[in-house]
Amino acid sequence: MRFKAAAIQMCSGIDPEKNVADMVRLVREAASQGAVYVQTPEMTGAIQRDRPGLRAILRDEAHDLVVAAAAKAAAELGIHLHIGSTAIALDDGKIANRGFLFGPDGSLLARYDKIHMFDVDLDNGESWRESAVYRPGAEARVVTLPFARLGFSICYDVRFPELFRSQAVAGAEVMSIPAAFTRQTGEAHWEILLRARAIENGMFVIAAAQAGLHEDGRETFGHSMIIDPWGRVLASAGGSGEAVLVAEIDVAAVKAAHDKIPNLKNARAFSLETVEAPPAGGFAA
Repeated sequence: MRFKAAAIQMCSGIDPEKNVADMVRLVREAASQGAVYVQTPEMTGAIQRDRPGLRAILRDEAHDLVVAAAAKAAAELGIHLHIGSTAIALDDGKIANRGFLFGPDGSLLARYDKIHMFDVDLDNGESWRESAVYRPGAEARVVTLPFARLGFSICYDVRFPELFRSQAVAGAEVMSIPAAFTRQTGEAHWEILLRARAIENGMFVIAAAQAGLHEDGRETFGHSMIIDPWGRVLASAGGSGEAVLVAEIDVAAVKAAHDKIPNLKNARAFSLETVEAPPAGGFAA
């Protein structure tokens, strides 16, 4: 099975209505190039670091602008449209960093809440505490589409290989990794992590990213990518501004990669032992 997939690179601001208009325009461009699966980045609806400002524009899923526009666009264009994520208001006062997949009839096929929270302290005083605002998800997701089995993740999830391995074992052939990577971490690790997840699981990776300097002052790394199961980069974007990446996905390449290096099949259970080393300069009596 072969199909065309697209990764949409954006630079979302603080106004959801403008972001939605940009999203729809770019999705239409991807569909015009033959893409039947189109992925947008993490936080498509708004990039807003100020917490009161974010809460002021939040809506629940039933009234969210991105959700409504995505369902409509998917139906009009006859595509599978994957909103990498957008912020959704929850009943308990927390927020979900939630991805949505819509079918060609506009129906909601799947949702996924980001599991791993980006709670880090980086160099130069850059610090993030997603868990203070967002409620983490608890369920991984693999969805069977007409052309491939799709696994879900969001941004920081990429640093947890066990998530990807579990989905590969469950039959995922294409992994989605929409993101809003910081420039600092992106420069160091973005491409390496994406290619590693593709190679170690023998699957395609589609990673739509936020890119550039945003209205709220943060800077994201961009460099959206589509990668094959052998770790080859099929398409990539620059580090700032909008982009539409389209690549042909040959699902048979997944089986070919697994046949060459059957590490999923060859994996073995094992125990782990920790051993106390003797003191330096001598041996225990």
